[in-house]
Amino acid sequence: MNPSIFREYDIRGVADRDLDSESVHELGRAIGAMIARSTAATGPVEKGRARPVVAVGRDARLTSGRLREALVAGITDVGVDVIDVGVVATPVLYYAAFAWPVDGAIVITGSHNPAEDNGFKILRRRDSIHGDDIRDLHAAMESGSARAAVVAPGARGQVEERDVLEPYLQHAQSQLQMGPRRFRVVVDAGNGSGGPAAVELYRRLGFDVVPLYCDMDGRFPNHHPDPTVEANVADLRQRVHEEQAEIGIALDGDADRIGAVDGQRRILWGDQLMILFGRDIAREHPGARFIAEVKCSQALFDEIRKAGGDPIMWKVGHSLIKAKIKETGALLGGEMSGHIFFAHRYLGFDDAIYAGARLLELLSRGEATLADLYDTLPVMVNTPELRVPCSDQVKFDVVRRTTERLRGHPRVQSVIDVDGVRANFGTGWGLVRASNTQPALVVRCEAVDAAHLAEIRTIIDGAILASKEELGAS
Repeated sequence: MNPSIFREYDIRGVADRDLDSESVHELGRAIGAMIARSTAATGPVEKGRARPVVAVGRDARLTSGRLREALVAGITDVGVDVIDVGVVATPVLYYAAFAWPVDGAIVITGSHNPAEDNGFKILRRRDSIHGDDIRDLHAAMESGSARAAVVAPGARGQVEERDVLEPYLQHAQSQLQMGPRRFRVVVDAGNGSGGPAAVELYRRLGFDVVPLYCDMDGRFPNHHPDPTVEANVADLRQRVHEEQAEIGIALDGDADRIGAVDGQRRILWGDQLMILFGRDIAREHPGARFIAEVKCSQALFDEIRKAGGDPIMWKVGHSLIKAKIKETGALLGGEMSGHIFFAHRYLGFDDAIYAGARLLELLSRGEATLADLYDTLPVMVNTPELRVPCSDQVKFDVVRRTTERLRGHPRVQSVIDVDGVRANFGTGWGLVRASNTQPALVVRCEAVDAAHLAEIRTIIDGAILASKEELGAS
């Protein structure tokens, strides 16, 4: 199996090239053996059970059924039982890991990637594995230790099919505190796996829901299922206008990332939604902690602090954010990419369906529309997330040298190095970090106006170029 598909937070590649059935069968054995070892060390979640058990779900991609067959065969080979929940959104599968006594959970999904991609997000108990744990799975496959864990035919795991969508919907609805106001909402699921659940939940809450691309189609025939790209929400913006809806909600391919559009067709990005949610929660819980990653706007940190909350800047990555929420007791976490993690009245994982419901809840409890709330957000000038090509062999060294250059620059007031380098210029900031998923550097800059943004961008680009030249990197 191609080693490059074993990424920091998940396993992902081109399905028909990188994820052949034989390799996925072996991966299933490696995951099953990892879960079995963990269960042997700590005991099963459900006392007295003979074998460990893993919940498995999959998205609607055309290759997901084949991958499910191979993966489940491998898991059961090593004496681990499987609860198959069928085709579901990623947060619905996560809910199974919290609601049922399972020792792990796996969702087969390519997330927001193109239709030909696919992969695996893996939980051990309720924690998403990442980093060395993912690399250990590849090592187990390469060394043959996964194959060595295969049990006798009579000890193979068993497979049970079970519905999780209805329990998920009931739980999500039970955690909401709706106000009296209702309005029209357009939901664009991009033909991903979250459409049916989102439409059903919002209708149960009493809203007039207009579905847009909410039928599951693993080819994604209408647009790429990634709401962080402006072009992918063009149809949603137009439909909100046509329907005179108050809000549009966009989901990515597996519904763990959210985007939103107000009644004036303006897009709200992940950190802007975090400001709205953070203000609301901080009013109820003064001093509450909030986790946001280093790419988020400074306005997010300032506004949460102004509202009485305690914002903490942290590393990029859904697994890392979840772990930090658990460590700090934070009530909310979020990323620019639209991963929103509610621990306040929820379970602490990234769920765009539930986040959309919380946005509807927030609006239902007052007279302000989403457009009204948008107008209360600070105006900052920023770049999108930029990708600068840089080989995997040198990208971390380039970031280290760039960090030192920026520390010594006369315009830089301070440096945050929790994940790459975020240099504060007083009038704005610039970020450089190594991508965990590509041979690239991630760059983002923000400032109070266009002139200061251009200055910061020039300094950041110059520091990167000098560092690359010093290392002989192209």
